[in-house]
Amino acid sequence: MRALVVANRGDADPGFVGERLEGLGYALERFEREAPADWPGLEGVDLVLTLGSDWSVYWDHVAEWVDAESALVMGAHRRGTPVFGICFGGQLLARAHGGAVSRAAVAEIGWVGVESAEGALAGDGPWFQWHADCFLAPPAASLLARNSAAEQAFCLGRSLGVQFHPEVNARIVERWAAGGAEELARHGVDPEALIARTRAEVGRSQAAAFRLVDWFCEYVAGSAGRP
Repeated sequence: MRALVVANRGDADPGFVGERLEGLGYALERFEREAPADWPGLEGVDLVLTLGSDWSVYWDHVAEWVDAESALVMGAHRRGTPVFGICFGGQLLARAHGGAVSRAAVAEIGWVGVESAEGALAGDGPWFQWHADCFLAPPAASLLARNSAAEQAFCLGRSLGVQFHPEVNARIVERWAAGGAEELARHGVDPEALIARTRAEVGRSQAAAFRLVDWFCEYVAGSAGRP
């Protein structure tokens, strides 16, 4: 089985999500968000995984790339190809289907609780978050999770969008903390404490991420009957 992974240049690590997909038999094919001309067609693709980004979907200077990725996920939707959108990927998925994305009232950075509306998502977390934008799920979608800061997960057909980062491991957070030191300082987040908390969480969060991927594959990707 083929899984098409779309991510920003230099940030294409799908972490625990990719690890579990490979364990389930998917071959991951990574492509850069900035180079849509290099993406393959959807013929023979069994799943699309679109990862997070330090972009906002409403920035004018990335509109060409956002439009290309939106066309990709909508093409997948029309074909019935499952899509899993994480953070920016979830925001893009929401916007492409008629939802909204805006600046969040409160940025979420760190390990945060999430409440599952249907007992879905294989548990309520905490899940890792790093976002200053948030989505409103598309009108036709089923809202699956939220917290006091933002809507956190929705599904529409065979697509799932999440605001949090189930994929993160210590290596990913260490890299993000190094590259995002200025943003962390602006929000009063201690990078060493963030990394230490991540190292303490990953044993639990890896198992939670695996359960989430299993749930997605069985109940979202495997279902043709959701709204």
